[in-house]
Amino acid sequence: MNELKKVNHKVDLCVVGGGLGGIFTAISAARHGLKVLLMQDRPVLGGNASSEIRMWVSGAGSRVRHLQETGIMEEILLENMHRNPSRNFSVWDALLYEKVKFQENITLLLNCACCDAKMDGSSIKSVTGFQLTTYTWHTVEAKIFADCSGDSILAGLTGAEYMVGREDKSKFGESMAPDVADKKTMGMSLMIQAHETDRKIEFMPPEWAYVFNTDEEMNNKPHDCLEKINTNFYWIELGGEQDSIHDTEEIRDELLKIAFGVWDHIKNRGDHGADNWELDWIGFLPGKRESRRYVGDYVMTENDVRGARIFDDTVAYGGWQIDNHLPGGFWMTGSEESHLQKYRLREPYGIPYRSLYSKNIENLMFAGRNISASHLAFATTRVMATCGVIGQAVGTAAAVAIEKGVLPRGVNEYITEVQKHLLEDDCFLPKFRREMPELTKKAELTAEYGDPSALQNGIDRKIWGNDNGYWGILKRYITYTFKEKTFVNGFRLIADSDLDREYTDGNPDALNISTTLFRRADYNHTTFGFPRCLLKSFEVQILLDNGEWKTVYAEDNNIQRMIKGEIGEYTTAVRLFPKETHFSATLWNDYGSSQVHLFAFDVN
Repeated sequence: MNELKKVNHKVDLCVVGGGLGGIFTAISAARHGLKVLLMQDRPVLGGNASSEIRMWVSGAGSRVRHLQETGIMEEILLENMHRNPSRNFSVWDALLYEKVKFQENITLLLNCACCDAKMDGSSIKSVTGFQLTTYTWHTVEAKIFADCSGDSILAGLTGAEYMVGREDKSKFGESMAPDVADKKTMGMSLMIQAHETDRKIEFMPPEWAYVFNTDEEMNNKPHDCLEKINTNFYWIELGGEQDSIHDTEEIRDELLKIAFGVWDHIKNRGDHGADNWELDWIGFLPGKRESRRYVGDYVMTENDVRGARIFDDTVAYGGWQIDNHLPGGFWMTGSEESHLQKYRLREPYGIPYRSLYSKNIENLMFAGRNISASHLAFATTRVMATCGVIGQAVGTAAAVAIEKGVLPRGVNEYITEVQKHLLEDDCFLPKFRREMPELTKKAELTAEYGDPSALQNGIDRKIWGNDNGYWGILKRYITYTFKEKTFVNGFRLIADSDLDREYTDGNPDALNISTTLFRRADYNHTTFGFPRCLLKSFEVQILLDNGEWKTVYAEDNNIQRMIKGEIGEYTTAVRLFPKETHFSATLWNDYGSSQVHLFAFDVN
């Protein structure tokens, strides 16, 4: 009998799980020079944000003004807005695939489920996954492993300490916790997508679907067609009172009965304004919220997030509300959101590095909905944009660990280097300020219009009532002048991409703002937009010995907030010539046709 094929890999970092946390872990580590393998058990990347589940990406910026996540998160969102104006999920899947598959230093294994791990004392030596499409066993040896699987598959395979369920009030002194601990979790949901047509559409439910004749039978869940159909059916949720890993198939079956029953109710049982609405899609893969949470050197708590605590080892941040879905899910009444327990945050909180590596497995890190946090702290850290910035932090920290020859815990000694890399890569760390390159600090900064000094303040966004940016005029120079002829390696530029665009509090037009990721527009609606304030075309020039200026970098269709470019020449001056924003060639808006808004411009 022939054995199944076996393939061995040897890398610096093995990432298990291809949601946003895993994607950003892999990309950040690879960009910092590590050899990375990403093992994903699904045919597409993105996890809850993929076409298989179709939840849009939410984070701190969705709840608190000016807190939109940047770094790799903003890079991908801007590219998606530019290339995918109708927010088609197949295009989104392809974009995430492209970012990983064609990133130098990453080996991508799709359809490969991690099944086993080999230990060497308290360290992981290798993991093995089975790839269904090729019937191949892949064994991966690595110096560091990052579990971004959500379900924390490596916990069960390695003996890593983890938590499941709700802690009682006394465990961490949390006021929102129950009086008695239990193993109950937040449930999982099946999403629905539908669109409005120009004619009446009939719907015949399957015989096995549940029948909800009245709103009361559907537990008064919010389902007004014109208001809610194209937004979120999060309340089609079950599993919190079961095993959210091992009972997933059974839970999925029940969710399908509910989902088709809900659509039948909307279409056929009462007047919901849904005659012309057509069902596009119902998911067959539940979107999970909670299962295992690892135990790290520090466990984040409700008090940390409510108190907006900023740790010395902060490497990421959150700001989504404490959004605790109670275990009963769909079977609880939807009246006044009684199935939810919420606490609205007004300030960002820090996420410490000590919550991102295992307490007892020496070379295990984690990013996503499995970090070291109490059930209530997890209720805010679990959203995908937050998972993404955590992933970028973990990948960056892994790169520092390999560079310094230490295990993840040893990176604490070099935490300022991790923070410096993150700030340089356009990640926001509350209360931290990016340090300017030495060449920038030595040079004289001038502008033909206004005061450009804000370009050097090290805070690259509006925050806490301060603009922190430079309002310039298009086609007016911003110049660095050196005391003597100096070698300039390159430049770094941060342009305004409207980080306030995700803020939806009290915004009746929230469904139509530019970054609404995956809500399909109906036949009578417009497509989604792109931040028009963003710098579109510009030149970077250097001063030659004969007094003339030479263009060393030019861009005519920029779509990114952070732009880095090489110069690689000796000169006595470098200047930026902003030519056009995405707005300036179209219509007037609040920015004015000739203005440009920049947060950073420095040379190194």
